[in-house]
Amino acid sequence: MKRWSPIRWFLILAAAVSLSGCGYNDFQRLDEASKSAWSEVLNQYQRRADLIPNIVATVKGEANFEQETLTKVVEARAKATSMQVTPETLNNPEAFQKFQQAQGELSGALSRLMVTVEKYPDLKANKGFSDLRVQLEGTENRITVARNRYIEAVQAYNVLARSFPSNLTGMVFGYQPKPTFTVQNEAQISTPPTVDFGTKK
Repeated sequence: MKRWSPIRWFLILAAAVSLSGCGYNDFQRLDEASKSAWSEVLNQYQRRADLIPNIVATVKGEANFEQETLTKVVEARAKATSMQVTPETLNNPEAFQKFQQAQGELSGALSRLMVTVEKYPDLKANKGFSDLRVQLEGTENRITVARNRYIEAVQAYNVLARSFPSNLTGMVFGYQPKPTFTVQNEAQISTPPTVDFGTKK
């Protein structure tokens, strides 16, 4: 049997070490973590979208309610739910930004709706609407939590994608940095609408 030279053994050992430290397995793990976190973000946004038709139907029952405010909520929901969101959205900064903008517009429209409701005591006292308000408030909180978890997951992934030598592995296997929720007023968008349906004093 032919003996391997020390140089060949050294090359094999070097290759094994380089593969174990290239970050490939870390890319797999963090990529899956970011996808899982993104899925939860979508679930919570869908939960909110499903609540809106009932909210709109209840508000419509209030005489003389400001239709422009209601229309903007309906239009914002239609825009947000009509967007095609796929796993590829995570790797497309432009598509991700459009999705984020649409959800931000819906958040703003809902906030304005809730402020407007303050002018209608009968609507505020409506048990059905009060229950919907509690569900919406809880959903907004879940959205905030899901978004924050996604931001953390993507941050960990992006650090790996930009660090040496794992960035070389990323380039070879196509693991590019992912877009995340980054806007000028992130804190404001992430904060659930402040809604007070208590009886005016």
